[in-house]
Amino acid sequence: MPREARRRQAIGDFGKTSTADEVVAGIDMGGRTALVTGAYSGLGKETVRAMAARGAHVILSGRDAGKLDDAKAEIAEATGAQIDTLVCDLASIESCRTGGKQAQERFDKIDLLINNAGIMACPEMQTADGFEMQFGTNHLGHFVLTKYLLPLLEKGSGQRIVNLSSRGHHIDRVHLDDPFFEDRDYDPWLSYGQSKTANVLFAVGLEQRFADKGIHAFALHPGGIMTNLSRHLTEADMAALMERIRKNAEESGQEPDPFKTIPQGAATTCWVTTEPELGGRGGLYPEDCHIADVDDEDPMGGVRSYAIDPAIADALWAKSEELTGESWG
Repeated sequence: MPREARRRQAIGDFGKTSTADEVVAGIDMGGRTALVTGAYSGLGKETVRAMAARGAHVILSGRDAGKLDDAKAEIAEATGAQIDTLVCDLASIESCRTGGKQAQERFDKIDLLINNAGIMACPEMQTADGFEMQFGTNHLGHFVLTKYLLPLLEKGSGQRIVNLSSRGHHIDRVHLDDPFFEDRDYDPWLSYGQSKTANVLFAVGLEQRFADKGIHAFALHPGGIMTNLSRHLTEADMAALMERIRKNAEESGQEPDPFKTIPQGAATTCWVTTEPELGGRGGLYPEDCHIADVDDEDPMGGVRSYAIDPAIADALWAKSEELTGESWG
């Protein structure tokens, strides 16, 4: 059975418990180049492994060169794929510029850009540029890195940009008048929610600007997974998170979603980057290997309308250019 036909037949078979390997099974990714941020641990590493196992050339990006080298060696040995690394610290705009320029010098093209890295609910901290850490890392760092990788994406084919957002975007919208909590008390969860909303809006903005070049963008919810993303959570934070999950489920009359394994958490990313039926589409928000509905009420799913509003996406784009000093022209 041709690959495209197999995938169309299977599209309804993937869901919450699907794994990355199940999603890419039978798909030949030979000739495809993917760059993944936050690629030496957690979801990023599993995404890289699954794609490399199907023949993709994968570029692992992260801030720690030693960890990148270790992950490269491990995945190359396991898969036999071509693996490269790119050092880039998303908490530094200069590092994002430098990393992007180095990528242009070293690589021929990028077909798939997976903006996977992130930080969650950390104490009040600042990036190297003085930005609030979560908004600065999760959104502004990827905003600048993506800009400098765009020339490589323009040389690719079937190009897709995937931003890892979260259901955390339900927590709060983007406050363009005060993104760094200068005029309000810092709250780690509000900050996280704002940054995850920004991830969705960035995908909308990318789709508006580059769809006519064949580059399509998505933002997705991978599910609840225990990775080192939760490294900043105290026992009290974790208890509060579990209580929020319980209350959301009770409010919606559903059972709480179980935490996913890392292979399950990477499945939606692999689905978005390989599903033929998403060809020519973008500006969408997938979760559990399907396109989520726009829903401003359901605490257990869907994408909030404020996260896909084109006018807000434009305003965030302009603010991001202003803050980073990076105009996309």
